[in-house]
Amino acid sequence: MFQGSMPALVTPFRNGAVDFDALKFLVDWHIAEGSHALVPVGTSGESPTLSHDEHEHVIATVVDAAAGRVPVIAGAGSNNTAEAIRFVRHAKEVGAAAALVVTPYYNKPTQRGLIAHYEALNAIGLPIIIYNIPPRSVIDMMPETMAALAQLPHIIGVKDATADLARVPRQRILCGPDFLQLSGEDPTALGFNAQGGRGCISVTANVAPKLCAQMQEATLAGDYERALMYQDRLMPLHDAIFVEPGLCGAKYGLSVLGHCSDEVRLPLTQVSDDTKTKIRAAMRHAGLIE
Repeated sequence: MFQGSMPALVTPFRNGAVDFDALKFLVDWHIAEGSHALVPVGTSGESPTLSHDEHEHVIATVVDAAAGRVPVIAGAGSNNTAEAIRFVRHAKEVGAAAALVVTPYYNKPTQRGLIAHYEALNAIGLPIIIYNIPPRSVIDMMPETMAALAQLPHIIGVKDATADLARVPRQRILCGPDFLQLSGEDPTALGFNAQGGRGCISVTANVAPKLCAQMQEATLAGDYERALMYQDRLMPLHDAIFVEPGLCGAKYGLSVLGHCSDEVRLPLTQVSDDTKTKIRAAMRHAGLIE
C-alpha cells in the first residue's frame, strides 16, 4: 500500500495564514503527476509553527481532497507523547491511512523511552511509520529498538533519514523483509531501494513529482539503469533545494511553477537571491522550466 514517491507536502501560506485553496490544488496536482502517497504536516509542512488547530485542519483537508485516490500518511509526531496521541487519534478519525511519527526530539529519551512512546501510539490502532532523523531530533533509534517495535501490530515501517545505506539491510535482517523501509533523504533514495527500501518520503517531490515518481517506479521494477537517468536529472535539484532549509527551497521552486507562494513562517525565511538562482538552474537541468 505504501511505496514509491511520497511528497512531504509543504503547507502553503498567504498573508500569514494557511492557503487552503493552494493546498487543495497541490493535492490534485501531485496525484495527477503520479505521486503514490501524500505526507502532510511533517517538517516540510512546517509542523513546528502550525497551531494544533491548523495542524488538524491541514490533515483533514488533504485527506478530503485526496478522496481515496492515494494514501495519506499524516504527520503526527511530537516530543510530548500525549500530544502525539492527540494527533494520531485525529488522523485516524479523519481517515488518514497511516501516521508518520518522528522520534521525540530535544528531550532525548532513552531507547526504553522510545519503546514506551511508540507502544502508547500503537494502542490507537492506526498504522504508524517511525520517522528516524537523528540530525534533527538528536536521538537515534537503534535497529535493535526498531526490531522490538516491529513486533507491535501497528508499527509497520520507518522513514529513515540517517543517510546510512548500511542501515537498510541491517534493519531488514532485524525487523524482517515485510517491515516497510522508506528513505527520508532524496540524494540516497535510489541506493536505499537497492538495499531493500520501497520508496521515499521526498522534499524534492514537491517540485518534481513526476520525475521522482518515475525514478521510484524504475527502482521498484528493478530497472536501475533507467532510474539513474532520472537521478541524473534530479541530483542538482536535490542539492539546490537544500542549500537553505529544504522546505524553503521547495516553496520557492513551487512559486516558480506558479503553484503557491514561497511564504514561510519565522524563524525560517524565504531563500536568498543566490539560492534562487541555483534552484532555477537545477529546475532547468531537470527540464521543469525553460
